[in-house]
Amino acid sequence: MNLDALYPVLGELPDELRTRIAATIQPMSVPGGTVLFDERQPCQGFPFVLSGCIRVFKRAANGRELPLYKVLPGESCIITSSCLLGHADYNACGVTEGETRLALLPRPMFDELLEAPAFRDFVFALFAERVADLMQLVEEVAFRKLDARLANLLLGHGRQLNVTHQQLADELGSVREMVSRLLKGFAEQGLVRLGREQIEILDPASLRRIAG
Repeated sequence: MNLDALYPVLGELPDELRTRIAATIQPMSVPGGTVLFDERQPCQGFPFVLSGCIRVFKRAANGRELPLYKVLPGESCIITSSCLLGHADYNACGVTEGETRLALLPRPMFDELLEAPAFRDFVFALFAERVADLMQLVEEVAFRKLDARLANLLLGHGRQLNVTHQQLADELGSVREMVSRLLKGFAEQGLVRLGREQIEILDPASLRRIAG
C-alpha cells in the first residue's frame, strides 16, 4: 500500500506542498531488530510506516524493558512527534519487528507541515490516541497483577501460541524468570501445556477468570 493510502491526510495538503514532500521524503527499508532510535539521540525526522512495525519501549537501568506501544502502517510515533515539537532528544527506544519499510519526513519539512491545519490536526489526534493508550498501560502496570496480565496476553491468539517466555516478558515489561514461573503454575493447574517456544491453551475459561 502506498503512502497516500496509508496516510490520507497527505492527500488533503496543497499540491505544491505535496510536491515538496515527495522531493524530500527519505524511503528506508530495514531488517527486523534494527534500532531506529535510542535514548538521548537526536530526532532526525517523522517516520511514516509503510509496512512492518516499530516497537517502542523504555529501558530501565537493570536492562528490563517496559513496552510502550507499537507503530503499525498508517500510524505514527508519539515519542518522535514529541521530540520534534519540543526540539528534544529521544527518551525511549524504537526497534523494528520484522522487515520494515518507512518514509522519513525530515525535521524542517515536518516543522513546515505543522503550519497546514490538516497535518497539525493529524499529529494532535495521534497524540490524543496514544496518550489514552499510555494511560491504560500505566493503569495496568500499577494496579493489575502480573498473573492477570499474563493470562490476558495469552488469550485471543488461538489455541496455540508460538512465542518465547522472553517475548512474553518483553510484552509485559517483566523478566523472563517471573513469566516462566507463572507459566509453570498455569501448567500445573492444567490451564496450559508448555513446549519449546510453544504454549497450548487448555482451559481458556479459567484463564479469563484470572485475567479478570
